[in-house]
Amino acid sequence: MDIHVTTDAAKWYREELSITTTGFVRLFPRYGFGGHIPGFSIGINQENPENISASVVVEDVTFYVEAEDSWYFDDTEKLTIELNKKLNEPEFILNE
Repeated sequence: MDIHVTTDAAKWYREELSITTTGFVRLFPRYGFGGHIPGFSIGINQENPENISASVVVEDVTFYVEAEDSWYFDDTEKLTIELNKKLNEPEFILNE
């Protein structure tokens, strides 16, 4: 799986998470609505990686998925995170 994060979305995360230098944003499945698997959605957490399955660095922030969470993205070719200008918040787009 490829991860693509737009510059606007990366800047939003830098500001919202108060990342002043380099940082890490973990993407993981969590219980919730709106994901491509019923009962799950994508959550984020600011933590250092242990065993990266997929990652990308944008604006000195590493966005990544741990190997233990890769099952959620198994049928996904690309995860795009872009800034929804109307809502002023990130939006996850999964291309299967």
